[in-house]
Amino acid sequence: MFDEGLMVGDPEKSLEDGVILPWTKGGARMVVHYNGLLKAIAAHFGQDLAKPYRRLAKRFKEVLFHGSGEEEIPFTSTRAGKETVTAKPFEGILANLSRLFEETSSETTRRRLRAFMSPQACETCGGQRLREEVLAVTLSSEHQPDGEFRFGGLSIMDVCRLSIDEALVFFDGLQLDELGRKIAVDVIDEISSRLRFLQNVGLGYLTLNRTSGTLSGGEAQRIRLATQIGAGLVGVLYILDEPSIGLHARDNEQLLKTLEGLRDLGNTVLVVEHDEETIRRADHVIDMGPGAGAHGGEVVAAGSLAKVQADKKSLTAKYLRGDYQIDVPTDRVGPNSARGFIEVLGATENNLKDVHLKVPLGTITCVTGVSGSGKSTLVDDVLRRALFRKFYKSKDRPGAFKQLRGEEALGKVIVVDQSPIGRTPRSNPATYTGIFNQIRDLFAALPASKIRGYGASRFSFNVKGGRCEKCQGGGVLKIEMNFLPPIYVTCESCNGRRYNRETLEIHYKGRNISDVLEMTVDEAMTFFRAVPKICDPCATLSEVGLGYLKLGQQGTTLSGGEAQRVKLATELTKQSRDHALFILDEPTTGLHFHDIARLVDVLARLRDANNTLIVIEHNMDIIKSADWVIDLGPEGGNDGGRIVAEGPPERIAAAPGSHTGRFLAGVLGMEHLLKGK
Repeated sequence: MFDEGLMVGDPEKSLEDGVILPWTKGGARMVVHYNGLLKAIAAHFGQDLAKPYRRLAKRFKEVLFHGSGEEEIPFTSTRAGKETVTAKPFEGILANLSRLFEETSSETTRRRLRAFMSPQACETCGGQRLREEVLAVTLSSEHQPDGEFRFGGLSIMDVCRLSIDEALVFFDGLQLDELGRKIAVDVIDEISSRLRFLQNVGLGYLTLNRTSGTLSGGEAQRIRLATQIGAGLVGVLYILDEPSIGLHARDNEQLLKTLEGLRDLGNTVLVVEHDEETIRRADHVIDMGPGAGAHGGEVVAAGSLAKVQADKKSLTAKYLRGDYQIDVPTDRVGPNSARGFIEVLGATENNLKDVHLKVPLGTITCVTGVSGSGKSTLVDDVLRRALFRKFYKSKDRPGAFKQLRGEEALGKVIVVDQSPIGRTPRSNPATYTGIFNQIRDLFAALPASKIRGYGASRFSFNVKGGRCEKCQGGGVLKIEMNFLPPIYVTCESCNGRRYNRETLEIHYKGRNISDVLEMTVDEAMTFFRAVPKICDPCATLSEVGLGYLKLGQQGTTLSGGEAQRVKLATELTKQSRDHALFILDEPTTGLHFHDIARLVDVLARLRDANNTLIVIEHNMDIIKSADWVIDLGPEGGNDGGRIVAEGPPERIAAAPGSHTGRFLAGVLGMEHLLKGK
């Protein structure tokens, strides 16, 4: 349904400035028509079109969106030079857009209007999905000493709103008569066992009716894992890719026990993982390397943990032995009243309990807590969306909160996630970072290019002229596979070189434009050492550990960690004076110990360039390297959503009741604090 909250832009704007977003687009004739409607309605109710929207009369706003009912409003129309005044009721913006959405045959119009729609509870069932007769059947559970039930009179949809932890208590304490127990005993046992499987993989905080689209990748993977455990199969090879994603150190132990349980049933469990505890608990370790990209692809060491640790070439072994480690910063940047804070007051979205978030500007702040404690809700759903709406007029509705403070100190807000840097094979590190613009300018400035009249666009694979037209500069051809994902094959016309023959005849130091795109970042840094505009960004990419990437490597083939570091390197190369806020959600996903060490340095450089960083993270190396930590909890789901402790990492390590602090004390060398926890 259409959502009134998504249709209003900045409330400080007026109607004549386009505060009603859906009526500012749709073609010039439609905009003129809508402006005429607004003038007539405003004149009828005595409202000023130039007044800020927030100061308009409440009755006028209601009529604007919900219509005037039977009250007629005079509208003026002009035809053949004659003005005609017609009095009729106004249907309202919501009804107008609903009618347009139903009647239009344009998919473009439908797509534009969908941006102003959001899910709404059904008016008939109130979001319950089922009929009243079905909902009338209720059950009670867990009889208390005072005669009350902890779960009294719950319908099937009420049960679905319980968390997995609560549902276990409900079914374990279900109050049934003798006949009911005979009928339901097998069903209840099956339900309870499945719920325990989900609880054992650290998902007890999820509600049973949680939609799959809102699950993180790690949560979805652990649900599939719990399903397999419940199947009780034997002789199966299970392959898991980083099951520890999104999992707090406290819950990792339970996950490892679950994996060991699968093994003990007679299965083989193959885990791709960087987590140190998982590596140490493995029966057999295979270490790939020795480097990344073209420098890797070999089995460096394989065998027991002791055998791998003894290997002299293994970079993983050096971290496991303690030869290499990520040091605790000697100096941290603390809060500074001169720099100020970015604050969110009264956040109550999802499980948040009236949270007051206060992030010191100019610092690296880690938001921590067990899975489901409210980290992503607070940072992404509330803070990020509120700032995006303020800075970029985003249509995403922020989560519930009372007030935002300190945003005037920021110049921009940047989310650095692990999404691909492009959707097509034509996207690559060179184009994303802007290096390719400089390379094209260099080739266009060569004497051979000037003689032929080639400009910089000649060397673009996104523009006709110099590219191979069969693959349109992609180097590969896309073959649709109907119900399967599409596949890409090398273009037979250009043999994957992207350009036509004439373009490839232009050389710089013996290399054409296609040869340059095939260079690794490290090779390009040496090759273009006399061209600082190309060499310097390449050096930055190399510093973040991406020296092995090819400049023209297809963006769709980069891992999440590689894509994220390309984005970070791009920001490092910008000479912006704006104080930016960077938001990163679990940036260590897919990163080796050595990559995390590089990431810590990159984050520090961004902070030192007068920026603020907010990092949602479980990795203790990142947390111990932060300037400030905000720990949410104490548990997940309904038992979370509060700030347990905040301050430098050492203060979190000493905080009673902080699960993060318990593990942080170990990595900070404050083990003496663990005796009291």
